[in-house]
Amino acid sequence: MSSSEEASWITWFCSLKGNDFFCEVDEEYIEDEFNLTGLASQVPHFRESIDVILGVEPGADVRDDILESAETLYGLIHARFILTNVGLVQMIEKHTNGDFGNCSRVYCENQLMLPIGLSDVPGEHTVKLYCPRCKDVYTPRSHRYHRIDGVYWGTGFPHMMLMVHPELRPCPQLMQHYEPRLYGFRIHPLANQIQIQQGQKLRQAAAAAKQGVSGGSLAPRTQSTAMGASAGKDGAGKQRK
Repeated sequence: MSSSEEASWITWFCSLKGNDFFCEVDEEYIEDEFNLTGLASQVPHFRESIDVILGVEPGADVRDDILESAETLYGLIHARFILTNVGLVQMIEKHTNGDFGNCSRVYCENQLMLPIGLSDVPGEHTVKLYCPRCKDVYTPRSHRYHRIDGVYWGTGFPHMMLMVHPELRPCPQLMQHYEPRLYGFRIHPLANQIQIQQGQKLRQAAAAAKQGVSGGSLAPRTQSTAMGASAGKDGAGKQRK
């Protein structure tokens, strides 16, 4: 295969198993140094990593530490790219194709989800999935996503996409919530509060009782019992005298 027919590193990386949440960042975006501001201090082997990202599928001659830095750098660039108009178009296509999966909540009715990070600091959380209907986040079902840093999508991507494209936001009138019932009757919210308070009292009482049994309170009882027995013997002796 000629060099012109070889897949680019970006295409190779996005095709890896578990990397299907990524979109392909345009090379022109990466070549613009303004878009990379501040990243050189976050990633080791910065220049070598740029060369790897803008090259072709890596061979055996690429060092593992440089390849790892290139993957991290691409993820940080990706978080910025998907907030641009071009990046949003790519992510919307993946979203509408169901590449990010559906919400498992019953009343969300298989609402399509979006990738999100819980922190903008690398290494704190893996990627999660945000549901625009219930507005909650979920851990992806497949374990292949559990090693990918959520910072590569950032904390604001789903909200930016829905603000720029409000037509993708679910209709609020369709939102349903589960109502607890017993024998067909709704359980009043006040009942839950009362049960929580009762549960706390029972746990506190159980903890106090356990502490009383194991906390050395047996020794004073034994001592007082012995003192009582000694006093009884002294009283009996006095009566005999």
